[in-house]
Amino acid sequence: MEMRAKEDIEIGTDITLPLPPLAISLYDSSLSSHCSSCFLSLSSTTSTSSLHYCSTTCSTSTSTSTTTTTSSEQRLLSLLHSNPSLYPHPDSSDLRLSLRLLHLLSPSSSSLSPRLLRLLTNRHHLTCHDDDGVMSSKVKAGANAIVVASRGFRFDFDSNDRGFQLEEAVTVLCLVITNAVEISLYGQRLGIGVYDWRFSWINHTCSPNSCFRFLPALPLHGGYDDSSSMRIFPCGDHAQMQQDEGDSTTSDLANGVGNYGPRLIVRSIKGIQSGEEVTITYTDLLQPTELRQSELFLEYKFFCNCQRCSAVPQAYVDHALQETICLGHENCSKTLDKHNKEEVTEKLRYMLDNTIAEYMELGDPVSCCEKVEKLLSGGCLNHVEQTRGIFHIYFKLLPLHYISLSAFTTLISTYKIRAGFGEMRLQSVDMRMISAAYSLLLAGATHHLFMYEPSLIVSAATFWIDAGESLLCVGRSPSWNSCVNSESQHLSDVHDVNCPRCLLMHKFESSVSSGQTQNKALEDISQEFHKCISIMAPKVWSFLIQDCKYLKSVKDPIDFSWIRDMSTFGNTQYGEFHFCHESENKGLLKYGTGNAGVDARTDILRLGVHCLQYGRYLSSICYGNSCSNQLVRHVIHI
Repeated sequence: MEMRAKEDIEIGTDITLPLPPLAISLYDSSLSSHCSSCFLSLSSTTSTSSLHYCSTTCSTSTSTSTTTTTSSEQRLLSLLHSNPSLYPHPDSSDLRLSLRLLHLLSPSSSSLSPRLLRLLTNRHHLTCHDDDGVMSSKVKAGANAIVVASRGFRFDFDSNDRGFQLEEAVTVLCLVITNAVEISLYGQRLGIGVYDWRFSWINHTCSPNSCFRFLPALPLHGGYDDSSSMRIFPCGDHAQMQQDEGDSTTSDLANGVGNYGPRLIVRSIKGIQSGEEVTITYTDLLQPTELRQSELFLEYKFFCNCQRCSAVPQAYVDHALQETICLGHENCSKTLDKHNKEEVTEKLRYMLDNTIAEYMELGDPVSCCEKVEKLLSGGCLNHVEQTRGIFHIYFKLLPLHYISLSAFTTLISTYKIRAGFGEMRLQSVDMRMISAAYSLLLAGATHHLFMYEPSLIVSAATFWIDAGESLLCVGRSPSWNSCVNSESQHLSDVHDVNCPRCLLMHKFESSVSSGQTQNKALEDISQEFHKCISIMAPKVWSFLIQDCKYLKSVKDPIDFSWIRDMSTFGNTQYGEFHFCHESENKGLLKYGTGNAGVDARTDILRLGVHCLQYGRYLSSICYGNSCSNQLVRHVIHI
C-alpha cells in the first residue's frame, strides 16, 4: 500500500486534512501533567499511577465505553506498578493504547487477519523467533498483561465474558507497535497514537518528501470527511479492496468518534509531482545507514532500499555521519577498513551511552561535561594490525559524526543546568555561553548536512531555533553589563541588530507572511543565510568558547572545510585535554571592556536573531506559519 499525489504539490503545503486518531495514549511520564484525552496541560499535577482529564468533556470522550476503558487502564497501571516484572519495560503507553483499541473494536474482529482496521499488524514478523526473540518476548509479555488487566471487562458488557483473548491482545499490540506514531505538542513529546489508513499507508524512505505535525484536539461534529482537502490517494495492490471492505467501526473511528485527541496533518517538505509517491520517515535521519537499517528492522521488520540507502558510493551525508580520523604511528594507513571503523564507532558510542546513563543516575553535570568532552577531544585507543605489526592508534570523531551530534545535544543540556547552579554570576554566564556555543555548533553541523540532504530540514529548523534562543539568552543576560566595564546598562542601548550585509530579516518575514515557500525561494534564502552567518559566526565564536579545549579545536562552527586538513589535529593526543573548572573562568571581563563589550554583545544578538528567524522560516515550511510562531518562544523586538 502507498499514497500518491493527486496533483502537483509545492513545498510547504498541507496535503491532508486534520486527521483524528483511532486511539491515543500518554507516556507514563506525562500522565501526571497532561490530560489523557486531549493531551493538553493540566492545571495541577497529581500522582502518575492514574489517568487524569482536564474536563468532563474529555473524561467522557475517550471511548464509547469510557467506564470500562478507564477501569481497564487504571487496573493495568496498578498491575504494572505492583508487579514490574510482568512487563519489564520503562513505559506502558503501547499497552494502554492497545487496551483502548480493543475496547473500541467489535468483538467479532478477526484476531488472526494480517490487517485490522485496514492497517497492517505485522504480527507474523513481530512474534517470530528468527532473531534474538526480544520483540516476540515483549509482545507476549505485553499481551498477557493486557489480558489480565481487562479480565471481567468487555465492549458488550456480557457478564459471562472472560475478558480479551490472548490472540486478540497480541494482534492489536502488534498493530500498535507497527503503526503508532509519537505525538508532540508545543515541542513536548507527550505520547503515542494510531491514525487511520490515510496516514498509516504513507511509506517510509530515508529521503522523504513530507513530514507531519500535530494540532490540539478540537471537538468534532460529525467528523472530518472533506475529501477536497486530501491531496493524496491510495495506490497499490488491493488498495481499493481494502477501502471497500471497511466496516462501520473503522469509519466511526476514522471520523474521531472514539477519541478527542490531537489531529495530525501531513505537509510537503519538497516539491511533489502529480502521481509521485508521498513519503515520510520512520526513523532519525541524522544516523548513518547501518543504524537506520538496524532500527527499521528491529521496530518494523523491514530494510529500507531507498535511493539514499542504496547509493554507491555512499551518499555524502551518510559518509560524513561516520567519518573519523586516526592519530598514531606514521606507518599506519590513514584509511580505516570497515571492521576497524565499526569497532571504533561501537566503542565510542558505548562510552557516550554509559556517560549519559551515569549522569541520569547520579545527576552530576560537571562530571558529565568533562567525560563527554574528553571523549570528543581524545577519541579512543584501538589496535590496528598491518603488515608491519600491531599499532596503537587513537581514533577521533569529527564534528559531523552522528555520535558527535548526540554529544553536543547532551552538552547543551548539561551546561544549561550548570548555569542554573552557578554560585557566582560570572560562572553562570560562562556556562550559558558554552551551552550557546554547542547549540551553534550543532545547528551549523546539521545545516552543513542539510545543504546536501534537503530531508533534514526538520532537524535544521529545530536546531537553528534552539541556537537562536541560546544566543539571545546570552546577549540579553542582565549579567552582561556587570561583567563588562561598559556605560551601557540596558538592552535598548545595544547597537541595531539588523544585519548591514543583507536583507534576510525582511525576506524571512515576507516569505513567512505570504507563504512563498517554493523551492527556489528556499534555496536562495538558505544560501544567503549561510553566506552571512559564515562571516558573523567566527567573530562570535571566540567570545563563546571560553576555556573549553574541545571547542577551541573547532576552527569554525559553520564552515567545515577545515576538517579536511588533518594537520589541524596533528598535535592532539589522547589525555592532553585539561578541562576548565569554574574557578578558572574569568567571565566576560577577558573579552574586553567598554565599546568592545557592547560590540561583542551586538554581534551575539545579531547572530541570534539570524538563527532564530531562519529556524522560524524553515519551521514554517515544515509545520505552517502558526506552528512556527509557537515554536519561536522569543519575541524579537530589538
